[in-house]
Amino acid sequence: MEGAWDLLLLSVKVWFSIIGGLIVLPAMCGVSLGVTGLYIKILVKILEWATLRIQRGQKDQPTLQLQPSSGKLENDSSWPKSLAGGDFTLCDAFYFCKKGIESIVDDQVTQRFTSEELVSWNLLTRTNNNFHYISVRVTIIWGLGVAIRYCVLAPLRITLAFIGLSWLVIGTTLVGLLPNSRAKSWLSDRVHLTCYRICARALSATIHYHNKWPRKGGICVANHTSPIDIVILANDGCYAMIGQVHGGLMGVLQRSMQRSCPHIWFERSEMKDRHAVARRLRDHIADKNKLPVLIFPEGTCINNTSVMMFKKGSFEVGGTIYPVAIKYDPQFGDAFWNSAKYNMVSYLLRMMTSWAIVCNVWYLPPMTRQEGEDAVHFANRVKSAIAHQGGLVDLSWDGGLKREKVKEMYKEEQQKMYSNMIASTRGQYSPEINVCVPPLHPLK
Repeated sequence: MEGAWDLLLLSVKVWFSIIGGLIVLPAMCGVSLGVTGLYIKILVKILEWATLRIQRGQKDQPTLQLQPSSGKLENDSSWPKSLAGGDFTLCDAFYFCKKGIESIVDDQVTQRFTSEELVSWNLLTRTNNNFHYISVRVTIIWGLGVAIRYCVLAPLRITLAFIGLSWLVIGTTLVGLLPNSRAKSWLSDRVHLTCYRICARALSATIHYHNKWPRKGGICVANHTSPIDIVILANDGCYAMIGQVHGGLMGVLQRSMQRSCPHIWFERSEMKDRHAVARRLRDHIADKNKLPVLIFPEGTCINNTSVMMFKKGSFEVGGTIYPVAIKYDPQFGDAFWNSAKYNMVSYLLRMMTSWAIVCNVWYLPPMTRQEGEDAVHFANRVKSAIAHQGGLVDLSWDGGLKREKVKEMYKEEQQKMYSNMIASTRGQYSPEINVCVPPLHPLK
């Protein structure tokens, strides 16, 4: 019995020695040993081989090509000729039925809150349940992958995440005991960078940064895909966070971080007061020595295929805006957090049992509000720049539609388009015709 305990103790010592010497220590120094890069290259070769085997094993099957719909009413060749002639028949309603069905099948909103479709299978059962039965060799590789991800990578990553979060709580608490000075700010930055770099190792993250991040002051805005967006960005530089006060483990992290760095946390009652939020944000960015504030103006997670409407609040306070575009590679793991389907713990376990997290980060040139430009147009201009750089679709829909009901103004807009089309085809609008217009909204 004593021999078994000695062997277990020795295994634990070797395990933590390897993690500390080969992962944690290089992360603290900001260097990489190249192990992750080599792992990604081998993984790419395996996935390419699996794709060829799957394509060889699949039978040719005819596929139905669906033409995507914009979700808007447009005049096309299917418009009923009888309505243009002035006489109404029952078949005139078919055009609008067709447009409504197209909006439901291929809309611009709900598909942004589901996982991005893959061009080829990445040997993860969660992305396809049938491919690994096509070939015996693919099945064997898939089985080895499951064993490696759950028996080797998952324990390693969970250990690294525990070390990183523990370091964050202990380090920020100790730094918070120091008086305010440049030394305290420098130590706080070192603690935060070390923590986020260890957490990035816990995800086997390979991040390619383009250009330089903003050093001090201003507001940094980025598209939002996942809670790990913070880890991805803070792995390269420190930011001041803004958000609501939480309880539990998240509350412990918030309180410890607040001791060493001036983050902006609000009580639930304050979050409803836009003026109070704007005032504290304005006071923070007025101090050029403070860290840039990191904000995700979409207000919810999008599946990294598009950028949805930016809330105008962060663009009303003035100051310089530093746009950042984040684009994940779904081939190695789906970084999107579907909060309606997975809680935070389940999501993090999925991340730690994926192959890796690979992404590109672009720091765009700073942008300021032009003379005569309101906050809404400024937000749209920043959003378009992020979408263009990241190769994402620029959408004007509000991401809040994920949880809220459709606003009346969207329905009224579709109704006006409906009436204008009828009036244009008849040559003039006749008030004698009463048209009952169903709102052709993507969610409906």
